[in-house]
Order: sequence, then structure tokens, then C-alpha cells
Amino acid sequence: MRPDLKILIVDANPVRAAIIDEGLREAGFTDLVRIGATHGLVAAIETHDPDVVVIDLEDPSRDALADMFLVSRHVKRPITMFVDQSDSASIEAAVEAGVSAYIVDGLKKERMQPILQTCISRFNAFRKLREELDEARSQLEERKLVDRAKGIVMRMKNLSEDEAYALLRRTAMNDKRKLVDIARSIITAAEVLK
Repeated sequence: MRPDLKILIVDANPVRAAIIDEGLREAGFTDLVRIGATHGLVAAIETHDPDVVVIDLEDPSRDALADMFLVSRHVKRPITMFVDQSDSASIEAAVEAGVSAYIVDGLKKERMQPILQTCISRFNAFRKLREELDEARSQLEERKLVDRAKGIVMRMKNLSEDEAYALLRRTAMNDKRKLVDIARSIITAAEVLK
């Protein structure tokens, strides 16, 4: 793990914030920024541009978890949250909000580095899965467009499915365009000519 990571510490309790700060410094992290409140957290993250966010809420409220949901959706950073007490609903809400590591009753300076490493690894794994899911959805949508265009070409030119696909591919190669772009053009033209 890179020691040059910029870490934003969010904690209203100065004693607890000092534990986090000391644990991170002992682990070799020096670029630390500390703020005292979760209100305006998105703006603070945009201002400080941290690589990781460490939040200590002691007892997370619904409002705090709602803030985390907004933060994780807008800033896309690994978030570690320390709490003293929790229930299954809070844990579920935190995970849904995008918190990468949710640590109950575990604020000890010696644990900061492995917790942070786990948080970053989990965040990266979920980001990769999300990117793969987005790519799969995009490919499926493109496939649907190509199939729809292929059907239009089959009807208009009285071609078989293989012949229509070959025509689409040949057109795409000749025009130096993507097959899906040719498909979109055919669908648009067919809708205009209805």
C-alpha cells in the first residue's frame, strides 16, 4: 500500500480522531487531513481530494448513513467507517451506502493499516465488478441494436440472417465505423422512413 495516500479523517470527537491520526502516522501515512463534521462532506472531499476517507461516527444515525450514500455515489472513494454500536440494519445501510469497511467497536491505532488496506482492496474489487457489469450491460445493449438492425436489413433486402450480418459488418469495415454505429444509423433511418 502506498504511503503517499492522502487520507481524510472525519471525526467530531478529537480524542478518537487523534487515535486514528496516530495509528495512520505510525503506519507510515503522513498526508492526513482532519475535519470534524459529516455535514458538507462531499464538498470537503472535493476540496481536499483524498484517496481514502476514514470516518468515526461512534453511533451512526440514519442521517449520517444517508450522507454516506450521497458521498459514495458522488466521490467514488474507499470509505472506512468506525462505529461503537451497530445493528444489522445499520450495517446493511452502510454497505448499501458504499462503505468499504464497517468496523464495529474496533478503533485501535494498531489496526489502522490492515483495516485501511482491506478497505482499499474491497473498494477496488467492487469497482472492478461494477465496471465489468457496466461493460456487460453495454455489450448487451449493443447486441440488441445490432440484432434489431439485422432484422430491418433482412426485411428490406430479403436476406438471410447471416447475409444481413455480413452486410452490416462489411459496411462497418468499409466506412471504418463500429458495427453498433452502423446499426444505430439503420434503426434511425428505418424509424424516419416509417
